[in-house]
Amino acid sequence: ETNLSGGFISLLERDETSASVGTLFRICGALGIRIGSLFEENRTNLVRGQERPSANFGGYGVEDELLTPGWERSLQVIESRIEPGGRSGDEPHGFEADAELIYVLRGRLNVAMQEDVHRLRTGDALLIVPREPHAWWNPSGSRPATVLWIITPTSL
Repeated sequence: ETNLSGGFISLLERDETSASVGTLFRICGALGIRIGSLFEENRTNLVRGQERPSANFGGYGVEDELLTPGWERSLQVIESRIEPGGRSGDEPHGFEADAELIYVLRGRLNVAMQEDVHRLRTGDALLIVPREPHAWWNPSGSRPATVLWIITPTSL
């Protein structure tokens, strides 16, 4: 049960609305699938820079690309370009995985976990337990951020 309206699901299916990270994880959880399985294609170990599959792992003002092959189950690496003010959603989210490393390649990213807000800058890395509710956002009003998300094992 996702607690989402049929109308919202219909808009999402037609790509007429965006979903938060938490909403996408709830939908995949209800369907019993991994979020990465939405983007699986041919089985190959090589993911070329110009051929990275675009993905939509949720959030607003975010473009995601999958760096690991979609079939890989033990590790998932996602590169996100987050527009100024881009964010994970309106509510903190958590998902089933053992570890998540957030690495800021460029720009800034704030990550909120309970009462703590970690203010990350270029070159900073933060290891979190992804099951714990968290939210993130690009605090810049003018500069995009580029972030790597390294998750093990892969999320739902």
